[in-house]
Formats: sequence, structure tokens, C-alpha cells
Amino acid sequence: MIPVNRLRPLFSAVPTPLRKLVIMGLDRVKRGRGPIMVRTVAGTVLVVLISSVYSMIKIQKRGIDDGVVNPTDPVLMAEHLLEASLMGFILFLALMIDRLHHYIRELRLRKKGVEAIKKQNRGFEDGKTSSSAEIKSMEEEMAVLGAKLKRRNPKLRQKQKKQRL
Repeated sequence: MIPVNRLRPLFSAVPTPLRKLVIMGLDRVKRGRGPIMVRTVAGTVLVVLISSVYSMIKIQKRGIDDGVVNPTDPVLMAEHLLEASLMGFILFLALMIDRLHHYIRELRLRKKGVEAIKKQNRGFEDGKTSSSAEIKSMEEEMAVLGAKLKRRNPKLRQKQKKQRL
């Protein structure tokens, strides 16, 4: 059995070559006929799981109804229990792997989106430094035009008074 501390680097946040390979394999399985095959296999395993559980129930009922326990019944019960637990674990792990793959893919897409937004923000910040020079020149221009307006404003008021009279 592989120690847990050896598995931790495989599934850490830092991408490793093996992790990339596993994710690429899952991506390819989920394209084309892959999902149909996975569903078919999962359905078959589920049917065998249900059959195994049904056989366990039959063995229990047979022991209760007859009152006499056949010596092979505990062996058959243990075999069906092992089969059912193995298939249940396989289905559960397949579901967990599918969901984890979905979340990893979504996380990767969101990270790309965040990186694009960060690049865009950097572009705006760089644009602000160049536009700040433009803003200063426009403010100077506004000050000059404001001074001209103040000089002409009294002349305009005099002309308006003359026109009203």
C-alpha cells in the first residue's frame, strides 16, 4: 500500500506531470463515446451490485424460514457481501473522480479568467499613467480657457444689456 504522504504531492495544488496526464486522460474519456461507455459500465456494475444484495437477502430469508443454517450459506453471504462492498466502493469512487475532475476543470477555467482580468487591469493601470499626462494637459487647457472666459464674460454682459435696452 502506498503511504498517504507519498500521495499528497500527486494531488497538491502544484501541477505535476502525472496529475496533468490523469486530467488529460479524464478529459479524453469524457469526449465522444466515453461518457456512453462509462454509463454503460456503471449501469452494469449497479445491476450486479443489486443482484448481489438480492442474493444476500435470499440467503438470510432462507436461514430464517428453514431454521437450519446450511454450512455454505455463511461463505456465500461473505462472498456476496465482499462483491457488493467492492462494487459500491467502485461506483462511489467513480462518482467522486467525476466530480473532482469537473471541479478541477472549472477551477482551471476560472483561473484563466482571473489571469485575463488581471492582465486587463494592468493594461488599464498602464493606460492611466499615460492618460494622467493627458489629464494634466487638459486641466491646463481648461484653466487657460477659464481665464479667457472670465475676461470675456463682462464684455458679454455689457452687450446683453445693450440688446435689452
